[in-house]
Amino acid sequence: MDSALSDPHNGSVEAGGPTNGTTRPPSTPEGIALAYGSLLLMALLPIFFGALRSVRCARGKNASDMPETITSRDAARFPIIASCTLLGLYLFFKIFSQEYINLLLSMYFFVLGILALSHTISPFMNKFFPANFPNRQYQLLFTQGSGENKEEIINYEFDTKDLVCLGLSSIVGVWYLLRKHWIANNLFGLAFSLNGVELLHLNNVSTGCILLGGLFIYDIFWVFGTNVMVTVAKSFEAPIKLVFPQDLLEKGLEADNFAMLGLGDIVIPGIFIALLLRFDISLKKNTHTYFYTSFAAYIFGLGLTIFIMHIFKHAQPALLYLVPACIGFPVLVALAKGEVTEMFSYESSAEILPHTPRLTHFPTVSGSPASLADSMQQKLAGPRRRRPQNPSAIGRFKKLKIGLHKPKPNLSHLPLPLPPLGTTRHRESGAGSLSEEGAQRGRAKSWKL
Repeated sequence: MDSALSDPHNGSVEAGGPTNGTTRPPSTPEGIALAYGSLLLMALLPIFFGALRSVRCARGKNASDMPETITSRDAARFPIIASCTLLGLYLFFKIFSQEYINLLLSMYFFVLGILALSHTISPFMNKFFPANFPNRQYQLLFTQGSGENKEEIINYEFDTKDLVCLGLSSIVGVWYLLRKHWIANNLFGLAFSLNGVELLHLNNVSTGCILLGGLFIYDIFWVFGTNVMVTVAKSFEAPIKLVFPQDLLEKGLEADNFAMLGLGDIVIPGIFIALLLRFDISLKKNTHTYFYTSFAAYIFGLGLTIFIMHIFKHAQPALLYLVPACIGFPVLVALAKGEVTEMFSYESSAEILPHTPRLTHFPTVSGSPASLADSMQQKLAGPRRRRPQNPSAIGRFKKLKIGLHKPKPNLSHLPLPLPPLGTTRHRESGAGSLSEEGAQRGRAKSWKL
Protein backbone atom coordinates (compact mmCIF):
# COMPACT_ATOMS: atom_id res chain seq x y z
CA MET A 1 0.00 0.00 0.00
CA ASP A 2 1.20 3.47 -0.84
CA SER A 3 1.13 6.24 1.72
CA ALA A 4 2.20 9.84 1.80
CA LEU A 5 5.30 11.23 3.36
CA SER A 6 4.07 12.90 6.52
CA ASP A 7 5.27 14.38 9.74
CA PRO A 8 3.06 12.89 12.43
CA HIS A 9 3.83 13.69 16.01
CA ASN A 10 2.50 10.51 17.56
CA GLY A 11 -0.78 10.95 15.73
CA SER A 12 -0.63 14.61 14.74
CA VAL A 13 0.30 15.64 11.23
CA GLU A 14 1.38 19.16 12.06
CA ALA A 15 4.53 20.04 13.96
CA GLY A 16 3.85 20.68 17.59
CA GLY A 17 0.19 19.70 17.27
CA PRO A 18 -1.84 18.33 20.16
CA THR A 19 -1.75 14.62 20.79
CA ASN A 20 -4.00 12.73 23.23
CA GLY A 21 -4.89 15.94 25.02
CA THR A 22 -1.28 17.02 25.52
CA THR A 23 0.90 19.54 23.75
CA ARG A 24 4.19 18.25 22.46
CA PRO A 25 7.11 20.70 22.22
CA PRO A 26 8.38 21.31 18.69
CA SER A 27 11.28 19.21 17.52
CA THR A 28 14.74 20.71 17.34
CA PRO A 29 16.20 21.55 13.91
CA GLU A 30 18.90 18.97 14.46
CA GLY A 31 16.34 16.25 15.23
CA ILE A 32 14.26 17.15 12.18
CA ALA A 33 17.32 17.11 9.90
CA LEU A 34 18.41 13.75 11.33
CA ALA A 35 14.94 12.24 10.81
CA TYR A 36 14.57 13.46 7.24
CA GLY A 37 18.10 12.49 6.28
CA SER A 38 17.63 9.02 7.77
CA LEU A 39 14.38 8.51 5.85
CA LEU A 40 16.09 9.54 2.63
CA LEU A 41 18.98 7.16 3.23
CA MET A 42 16.67 4.27 4.18
CA ALA A 43 14.67 4.85 0.98
CA LEU A 44 17.78 4.76 -1.21
CA LEU A 45 19.22 1.52 0.17
CA PRO A 46 16.47 -0.89 -0.98
CA ILE A 47 16.24 0.84 -4.36
CA PHE A 48 19.96 0.58 -5.05
CA PHE A 49 20.51 -2.98 -3.85
CA GLY A 50 17.11 -4.16 -5.05
CA ALA A 51 17.89 -2.93 -8.57
CA LEU A 52 21.22 -4.77 -8.57
CA ARG A 53 19.56 -7.95 -7.34
CA SER A 54 16.80 -7.61 -9.96
CA VAL A 55 19.44 -8.03 -12.68
CA ARG A 56 20.62 -11.32 -11.17
CA CYS A 57 17.01 -12.34 -10.65
CA ALA A 58 16.22 -11.77 -14.35
CA ARG A 59 19.23 -13.86 -15.37
CA GLY A 60 18.43 -16.68 -12.97
CA LYS A 61 17.79 -20.20 -14.22
CA ASN A 62 15.70 -21.40 -11.28
CA ALA A 63 12.01 -21.25 -12.11
CA SER A 64 11.06 -20.81 -8.44
CA ASP A 65 13.05 -17.54 -8.30
CA MET A 66 11.52 -16.01 -11.41
CA PRO A 67 10.23 -12.45 -10.88
CA GLU A 68 6.63 -11.34 -11.25
CA THR A 69 6.27 -9.35 -14.46
CA ILE A 70 3.87 -6.39 -14.46
CA THR A 71 2.16 -5.86 -17.82
CA SER A 72 0.44 -2.73 -19.08
CA ARG A 73 -2.94 -4.23 -18.17
CA ASP A 74 -1.78 -4.87 -14.60
CA ALA A 75 -0.40 -1.34 -14.40
CA ALA A 76 -3.70 0.19 -15.54
CA ARG A 77 -5.71 -1.76 -12.97
CA PHE A 78 -3.32 -1.26 -10.05
CA PRO A 79 -4.48 2.27 -8.99
CA ILE A 80 -8.10 1.06 -8.93
CA ILE A 81 -7.24 -1.99 -6.81
CA ALA A 82 -5.09 0.12 -4.49
CA SER A 83 -7.91 2.66 -4.07
CA CYS A 84 -10.40 -0.06 -3.18
CA THR A 85 -7.98 -1.58 -0.68
CA LEU A 86 -7.24 1.77 0.93
CA LEU A 87 -10.90 2.69 1.21
CA GLY A 88 -11.73 -0.74 2.62
CA LEU A 89 -9.09 -0.39 5.33
CA TYR A 90 -10.39 3.07 6.16
CA LEU A 91 -13.95 1.77 6.58
CA PHE A 92 -12.73 -1.16 8.67
CA PHE A 93 -10.97 1.21 11.06
CA LYS A 94 -14.10 3.34 11.29
CA ILE A 95 -16.54 0.47 11.88
CA PHE A 96 -14.62 -2.15 13.84
CA SER A 97 -12.29 -1.97 16.79
CA GLN A 98 -8.84 -0.82 15.74
CA GLU A 99 -7.20 -3.07 18.34
CA TYR A 100 -8.47 -6.37 16.89
CA ILE A 101 -7.77 -5.37 13.30
CA ASN A 102 -4.20 -4.45 14.11
CA LEU A 103 -3.74 -7.71 16.01
CA LEU A 104 -4.82 -9.69 12.96
CA LEU A 105 -2.65 -7.60 10.62
CA SER A 106 0.32 -7.89 13.00
CA MET A 107 0.19 -11.69 12.86
CA TYR A 108 -0.08 -11.59 9.06
CA PHE A 109 2.87 -9.24 8.61
CA PHE A 110 4.80 -11.14 11.28
CA VAL A 111 4.94 -14.20 9.01
CA LEU A 112 5.54 -12.19 5.82
CA GLY A 113 8.19 -10.08 7.51
CA ILE A 114 10.19 -13.11 8.69
CA LEU A 115 10.20 -14.60 5.18
CA ALA A 116 11.08 -11.29 3.54
CA LEU A 117 13.87 -10.50 6.00
CA SER A 118 15.29 -14.01 5.67
CA HIS A 119 15.38 -13.70 1.88
CA THR A 120 17.04 -10.30 2.20
CA ILE A 121 19.87 -11.27 4.55
CA SER A 122 20.52 -14.69 3.01
CA PRO A 123 23.14 -13.51 0.44
CA PHE A 124 24.98 -11.54 3.13
CA MET A 125 24.88 -14.35 5.69
CA ASN A 126 26.36 -16.85 3.24
CA LYS A 127 29.67 -14.99 3.52
CA PHE A 128 29.84 -15.70 7.24
CA PHE A 129 29.29 -19.46 7.04
CA PRO A 130 32.50 -21.55 7.05
CA ALA A 131 33.33 -23.69 4.05
CA ASN A 132 32.79 -26.95 6.00
CA PHE A 133 29.34 -25.90 7.24
CA PRO A 134 26.97 -28.92 7.00
CA ASN A 135 24.42 -27.57 4.55
CA ARG A 136 21.52 -29.93 3.84
CA GLN A 137 18.71 -29.42 1.34
CA TYR A 138 15.01 -29.49 2.30
CA GLN A 139 11.74 -29.07 0.46
CA LEU A 140 8.34 -28.09 1.81
CA LEU A 141 5.68 -29.35 -0.60
CA PHE A 142 1.89 -29.09 -0.29
CA THR A 143 -0.23 -30.56 -3.06
CA GLN A 144 -3.93 -30.84 -3.77
CA GLY A 145 -5.61 -33.80 -5.45
CA SER A 146 -4.01 -37.02 -6.66
CA GLY A 147 -2.78 -38.62 -9.85
CA GLU A 148 -2.97 -36.47 -12.96
CA ASN A 149 -5.11 -33.90 -11.12
CA LYS A 150 -2.44 -33.19 -8.48
CA GLU A 151 -1.64 -29.49 -8.17
CA GLU A 152 1.14 -27.84 -6.21
CA ILE A 153 -0.02 -25.29 -3.66
CA ILE A 154 3.30 -24.62 -1.92
CA ASN A 155 6.71 -25.74 -3.18
CA TYR A 156 9.42 -24.15 -1.04
CA GLU A 157 13.02 -25.33 -1.29
CA PHE A 158 15.52 -24.33 1.39
CA ASP A 159 18.68 -25.50 3.11
CA THR A 160 20.33 -25.35 6.52
CA LYS A 161 21.67 -21.84 5.90
CA ASP A 162 18.16 -20.64 5.14
CA LEU A 163 17.00 -22.12 8.44
CA VAL A 164 19.64 -20.08 10.27
CA CYS A 165 18.47 -16.92 8.49
CA LEU A 166 14.87 -17.77 9.38
CA GLY A 167 15.87 -18.15 13.02
CA LEU A 168 17.55 -14.74 13.10
CA SER A 169 14.59 -13.15 11.32
CA SER A 170 12.21 -14.75 13.82
CA ILE A 171 13.99 -12.96 16.65
CA VAL A 172 13.28 -9.64 14.93
CA GLY A 173 9.69 -10.78 14.32
CA VAL A 174 9.08 -11.57 17.98
CA TRP A 175 10.63 -8.24 18.94
CA TYR A 176 8.28 -6.42 16.61
CA LEU A 177 5.24 -8.44 17.68
CA LEU A 178 5.81 -7.76 21.39
CA ARG A 179 7.15 -4.20 21.38
CA LYS A 180 6.21 -2.70 17.98
CA HIS A 181 9.58 -0.98 18.18
CA TRP A 182 10.40 1.39 15.33
CA ILE A 183 13.75 -0.32 14.60
CA ALA A 184 12.06 -3.70 14.13
CA ASN A 185 9.41 -1.98 12.01
CA ASN A 186 12.11 -0.47 9.79
CA LEU A 187 13.94 -3.78 9.40
CA PHE A 188 10.76 -5.40 8.09
CA GLY A 189 9.96 -2.34 5.98
CA LEU A 190 13.39 -2.35 4.34
CA ALA A 191 13.06 -6.09 3.65
CA PHE A 192 9.64 -5.61 2.02
CA SER A 193 10.96 -2.75 -0.11
CA LEU A 194 14.08 -4.58 -1.28
CA ASN A 195 12.12 -7.72 -2.15
CA GLY A 196 9.55 -5.65 -4.01
CA VAL A 197 12.17 -3.90 -6.16
CA GLU A 198 13.96 -7.20 -6.78
CA LEU A 199 11.01 -9.44 -7.62
CA LEU A 200 8.50 -7.05 -9.26
CA HIS A 201 9.58 -6.37 -12.83
CA LEU A 202 8.04 -3.96 -15.32
CA ASN A 203 8.08 -5.47 -18.80
CA ASN A 204 8.84 -2.18 -20.57
CA VAL A 205 9.13 1.58 -20.07
CA SER A 206 5.61 2.25 -21.37
CA THR A 207 4.17 0.02 -18.64
CA GLY A 208 6.24 1.89 -16.07
CA CYS A 209 4.86 5.21 -17.30
CA ILE A 210 1.29 3.88 -17.07
CA LEU A 211 1.85 2.57 -13.54
CA LEU A 212 3.56 5.70 -12.22
CA GLY A 213 1.07 7.98 -13.97
CA GLY A 214 -1.92 6.17 -12.46
CA LEU A 215 -0.46 6.18 -8.96
CA PHE A 216 0.49 9.83 -9.42
CA ILE A 217 -3.23 10.66 -9.63
CA TYR A 218 -4.10 8.13 -6.91
CA ASP A 219 -1.65 9.62 -4.42
CA ILE A 220 -2.72 13.22 -5.03
CA PHE A 221 -6.41 12.43 -4.66
CA TRP A 222 -6.19 10.37 -1.46
CA VAL A 223 -3.85 12.82 0.29
CA PHE A 224 -5.14 16.22 -0.82
CA GLY A 225 -8.74 15.25 -1.64
CA THR A 226 -9.52 13.31 1.53
CA ASN A 227 -8.00 12.40 4.88
CA VAL A 228 -8.17 8.66 4.10
CA MET A 229 -4.48 8.15 3.35
CA VAL A 230 -3.16 9.91 6.45
CA THR A 231 -5.79 8.28 8.70
CA VAL A 232 -4.94 4.77 7.51
CA ALA A 233 -1.20 5.45 7.70
CA LYS A 234 -1.49 6.55 11.34
CA SER A 235 -3.93 3.81 12.39
CA PHE A 236 -2.31 0.91 10.53
CA GLU A 237 0.13 -0.76 12.94
CA ALA A 238 2.07 -2.79 10.40
CA PRO A 239 5.51 -2.42 8.78
CA ILE A 240 4.12 -0.74 5.65
CA LYS A 241 6.08 2.45 6.28
CA LEU A 242 9.52 3.57 7.37
CA VAL A 243 9.60 5.75 10.46
CA PHE A 244 12.29 7.73 12.22
CA PRO A 245 11.94 9.75 15.45
CA GLN A 246 12.55 13.47 15.38
CA ASP A 247 13.24 13.49 19.11
CA LEU A 248 15.92 10.79 18.98
CA LEU A 249 18.57 13.17 20.32
CA GLU A 250 16.42 13.98 23.35
CA LYS A 251 14.86 10.58 24.18
CA GLY A 252 17.14 8.05 22.55
CA LEU A 253 15.69 4.75 21.31
CA GLU A 254 12.45 5.35 23.24
CA ALA A 255 11.58 8.39 21.13
CA ASP A 256 8.03 8.57 19.79
CA ASN A 257 7.81 11.72 17.63
CA PHE A 258 8.02 10.14 14.17
CA ALA A 259 8.32 11.20 10.57
CA MET A 260 7.30 8.46 8.16
CA LEU A 261 7.55 7.41 4.53
CA GLY A 262 5.21 4.88 2.92
CA LEU A 263 6.75 1.81 1.29
CA GLY A 264 4.81 2.52 -1.90
CA ASP A 265 6.86 5.70 -2.34
CA ILE A 266 9.95 3.45 -2.41
CA VAL A 267 8.84 0.35 -4.30
CA ILE A 268 6.88 2.01 -7.14
CA PRO A 269 9.70 4.33 -8.30
CA GLY A 270 12.20 1.62 -7.37
CA ILE A 271 10.91 -0.95 -9.86
CA PHE A 272 11.06 1.72 -12.59
CA ILE A 273 14.66 2.56 -11.68
CA ALA A 274 15.52 -1.16 -11.70
CA LEU A 275 14.00 -1.43 -15.19
CA LEU A 276 16.27 1.36 -16.40
CA LEU A 277 19.28 -0.44 -14.94
CA ARG A 278 18.40 -3.56 -16.95
CA PHE A 279 17.95 -1.33 -20.00
CA ASP A 280 21.43 0.12 -19.43
CA ILE A 281 22.89 -3.38 -19.33
CA SER A 282 21.04 -4.37 -22.51
CA LEU A 283 22.76 -1.51 -24.39
CA LYS A 284 26.13 -3.17 -23.64
CA LYS A 285 27.94 0.15 -23.40
CA ASN A 286 29.43 -0.49 -19.94
CA THR A 287 27.66 2.62 -18.66
CA HIS A 288 24.70 2.97 -16.33
CA THR A 289 23.61 6.42 -17.48
CA TYR A 290 19.86 5.91 -17.15
CA PHE A 291 20.13 4.14 -13.81
CA TYR A 292 22.24 6.91 -12.27
CA THR A 293 20.02 9.57 -13.83
CA SER A 294 16.82 8.06 -12.42
CA PHE A 295 18.51 7.42 -9.08
CA ALA A 296 19.55 11.07 -8.86
CA ALA A 297 16.03 12.06 -9.94
CA TYR A 298 14.60 10.05 -7.04
CA ILE A 299 16.90 11.84 -4.58
CA PHE A 300 15.82 15.17 -6.03
CA GLY A 301 12.11 14.29 -5.92
CA LEU A 302 12.16 12.95 -2.37
CA GLY A 303 14.26 15.89 -1.19
CA LEU A 304 11.75 18.28 -2.75
CA THR A 305 8.92 16.41 -1.00
CA ILE A 306 10.61 16.80 2.38
CA PHE A 307 11.29 20.48 1.75
CA ILE A 308 7.66 21.22 0.75
CA MET A 309 6.34 19.24 3.71
CA HIS A 310 8.59 21.12 6.12
CA ILE A 311 7.54 24.48 4.70
CA PHE A 312 3.77 23.87 4.66
CA LYS A 313 3.62 21.57 7.73
CA HIS A 314 1.28 19.16 5.95
CA ALA A 315 1.53 15.58 4.73
CA GLN A 316 2.65 15.43 1.10
CA PRO A 317 1.98 12.82 -1.59
CA ALA A 318 5.54 11.88 -2.41
CA LEU A 319 4.64 10.54 -5.87
CA LEU A 320 3.52 14.05 -6.81
CA TYR A 321 7.20 14.97 -6.96
CA LEU A 322 8.82 11.58 -7.58
CA VAL A 323 6.90 10.57 -10.72
CA PRO A 324 7.74 13.63 -12.86
CA ALA A 325 11.37 13.45 -11.76
CA CYS A 326 11.88 9.71 -12.26
CA ILE A 327 10.21 9.71 -15.70
CA GLY A 328 11.21 13.17 -16.94
CA PHE A 329 14.95 13.06 -16.24
CA PRO A 330 15.68 9.73 -18.05
CA VAL A 331 13.48 10.73 -21.01
CA LEU A 332 15.40 13.99 -21.36
CA VAL A 333 18.66 12.06 -21.33
CA ALA A 334 17.29 9.68 -23.97
CA LEU A 335 16.27 12.64 -26.15
CA ALA A 336 19.74 14.13 -25.83
CA LYS A 337 21.39 10.83 -26.77
CA GLY A 338 18.87 9.92 -29.48
CA GLU A 339 17.86 6.67 -27.76
CA VAL A 340 14.15 7.28 -27.15
CA THR A 341 13.15 4.55 -29.61
CA GLU A 342 15.50 2.04 -27.99
CA MET A 343 14.21 2.93 -24.54
CA PHE A 344 10.53 2.46 -25.33
CA SER A 345 11.09 -0.66 -27.46
CA TYR A 346 13.11 -2.45 -24.77
CA GLU A 347 11.39 -5.53 -23.35
CA SER A 348 12.67 -6.61 -19.94
CA SER A 349 10.83 -9.96 -19.99
CA ALA A 350 12.83 -11.05 -23.05
CA GLU A 351 15.97 -11.32 -20.90
CA ILE A 352 14.51 -13.99 -18.62
CA LEU A 353 16.00 -17.35 -19.60
CA PRO A 354 17.37 -15.94 -22.90
CA HIS A 355 18.84 -19.29 -23.96
CA THR A 356 15.60 -21.24 -23.71
CA PRO A 357 15.03 -22.91 -27.13
CA ARG A 358 11.74 -22.10 -28.79
CA LEU A 359 10.22 -24.26 -31.57
CA THR A 360 8.92 -21.81 -34.18
CA HIS A 361 8.48 -24.18 -37.15
CA PHE A 362 6.75 -27.55 -37.14
CA PRO A 363 7.76 -29.81 -40.08
CA THR A 364 5.03 -31.58 -42.01
CA VAL A 365 5.34 -35.36 -42.43
CA SER A 366 3.73 -37.28 -45.27
CA GLY A 367 4.19 -40.71 -46.80
CA SER A 368 5.12 -43.99 -45.21
CA PRO A 369 7.99 -44.32 -42.76
CA ALA A 370 10.05 -46.28 -45.31
CA SER A 371 9.74 -43.63 -48.01
CA LEU A 372 10.49 -40.95 -45.45
CA ALA A 373 13.64 -42.79 -44.40
CA ASP A 374 14.80 -43.18 -48.01
CA SER A 375 14.24 -39.51 -48.83
CA MET A 376 16.04 -38.32 -45.73
CA GLN A 377 19.01 -40.58 -46.34
CA GLN A 378 19.25 -39.31 -49.91
CA LYS A 379 19.38 -35.76 -48.57
CA LEU A 380 22.09 -36.73 -46.13
CA ALA A 381 24.04 -38.32 -48.95
CA GLY A 382 23.73 -35.18 -51.09
CA PRO A 383 26.54 -33.06 -52.60
CA ARG A 384 29.70 -32.97 -50.56
CA ARG A 385 32.45 -30.41 -50.52
CA ARG A 386 35.60 -31.36 -52.31
CA ARG A 387 38.42 -32.32 -50.03
CA PRO A 388 42.00 -31.23 -50.69
CA GLN A 389 43.59 -33.83 -52.96
CA ASN A 390 46.55 -34.99 -50.95
CA PRO A 391 47.65 -38.57 -50.40
CA SER A 392 47.05 -38.60 -46.68
CA ALA A 393 43.50 -37.34 -47.07
CA ILE A 394 42.74 -39.89 -49.83
CA GLY A 395 44.07 -42.70 -47.69
CA ARG A 396 41.92 -41.68 -44.75
CA PHE A 397 38.88 -41.43 -47.02
CA LYS A 398 39.38 -44.97 -48.36
CA LYS A 399 39.63 -46.34 -44.86
CA LEU A 400 36.51 -44.46 -43.88
CA LYS A 401 34.64 -45.80 -46.93
CA ILE A 402 35.59 -49.37 -46.13
CA GLY A 403 34.62 -48.99 -42.49
CA LEU A 404 31.21 -47.49 -43.30
CA HIS A 405 30.25 -49.82 -46.15
CA LYS A 406 27.74 -51.83 -44.16
CA PRO A 407 26.69 -49.83 -41.10
CA LYS A 408 23.66 -50.41 -38.98
CA PRO A 409 21.28 -47.58 -39.71
CA ASN A 410 20.50 -45.39 -36.72
CA LEU A 411 17.10 -43.89 -37.40
CA SER A 412 16.43 -42.58 -33.92
CA HIS A 413 16.67 -38.98 -35.14
CA LEU A 414 13.63 -39.30 -37.44
CA PRO A 415 10.41 -37.51 -36.47
CA LEU A 416 8.43 -40.81 -36.64
CA PRO A 417 9.75 -44.19 -35.46
CA LEU A 418 10.17 -46.81 -38.19
CA PRO A 419 8.59 -50.24 -37.85
CA PRO A 420 10.97 -53.06 -36.89
CA LEU A 421 13.17 -54.42 -39.67
CA GLY A 422 11.90 -57.59 -41.35
CA THR A 423 8.26 -56.53 -41.52
CA THR A 424 6.34 -55.82 -44.69
CA ARG A 425 5.22 -52.24 -45.42
CA HIS A 426 2.38 -51.35 -47.77
CA ARG A 427 1.98 -48.12 -49.65
CA GLU A 428 -1.55 -46.81 -49.87
CA SER A 429 -0.90 -44.66 -52.93
CA GLY A 430 -1.67 -47.45 -55.40
CA ALA A 431 1.96 -47.99 -56.47
CA GLY A 432 1.99 -51.51 -55.08
CA SER A 433 3.62 -52.90 -51.97
CA LEU A 434 7.17 -52.77 -50.82
CA SER A 435 8.31 -56.27 -49.95
CA GLU A 436 10.85 -57.18 -47.33
CA GLU A 437 13.52 -57.88 -49.94
CA GLY A 438 12.93 -54.58 -51.73
CA ALA A 439 13.06 -52.69 -48.47
CA GLN A 440 16.40 -54.27 -47.59
CA ARG A 441 17.86 -53.34 -51.02
CA GLY A 442 16.57 -49.77 -50.68
CA ARG A 443 18.20 -49.33 -47.31
CA ALA A 444 21.48 -50.80 -48.53
CA LYS A 445 21.61 -48.25 -51.36
CA SER A 446 20.82 -45.40 -49.02
CA TRP A 447 23.56 -46.24 -46.54
CA LYS A 448 26.26 -47.24 -48.99
CA LEU A 449 28.90 -44.52 -49.47
